[in-house]
Amino acid sequence: MTPRKERGPSLPQGEEKARTVRRLFDTISPRYDLVNRVMTFGMDAGWRRRTVRELALPPVSRVFDLACGTGDLCRDLAAAGHRPVGFDFSHGMLLAARTHAPLVESDILRLPVRDASADGATCGFALRNVVSLVDLFAELARVVRPQGRIALLETAEPERWLLRLGHRVYFRKVVPAIGGLLSDREAYSYLPRSTAYLPPPNEVVSMLRGAGFTDARRLSLGGGVTQLLVATRA
Repeated sequence: MTPRKERGPSLPQGEEKARTVRRLFDTISPRYDLVNRVMTFGMDAGWRRRTVRELALPPVSRVFDLACGTGDLCRDLAAAGHRPVGFDFSHGMLLAARTHAPLVESDILRLPVRDASADGATCGFALRNVVSLVDLFAELARVVRPQGRIALLETAEPERWLLRLGHRVYFRKVVPAIGGLLSDREAYSYLPRSTAYLPPPNEVVSMLRGAGFTDARRLSLGGGVTQLLVATRA
């Protein structure tokens, strides 16, 4: 997945990207939750609950949470009565996890599970961190059963120009400063820049449909600073 052209240092590609992402998340894992709460003004908790609701799955469904990090979505899934399993390739994030759900250290592009073994899947703010969105969506199509559901949460930019301008200033200037104060400035300088990896929203929806997910659609959250992609496995 080639990132959109942007100013500043070039973004890593391929295996270099995977190594960079793993290293940065290992580094920021001890204070990851704190920084998230501060830089989103606590709105991230509501976005995750909305993600779980949009799955629209019955209780006791088996849900894979990809790039589970410290287990926030796993806890919300469990609170909704589901049976979550978390997957992440950052050892540091899994060590910092606060969830009773089973956790597996694994590349989410190559999950160590059988075909059609999940009723649904979630992913929180990690689409831009994978090496290939095409491979991720293909893997989701493999592990989610027919008529299963997915809900993928990711950053976005507001459509209105004034909001978009303010968001860019906040995301690219303020967030690295907050991250540097509370955790690691290098990581929180990279994360805003990594949005350049994301294709346009309509292209992402088309990719999901091409991978075998019907009724794929995009929901705008938080005034457009966050997006939620939801779909059903054909």
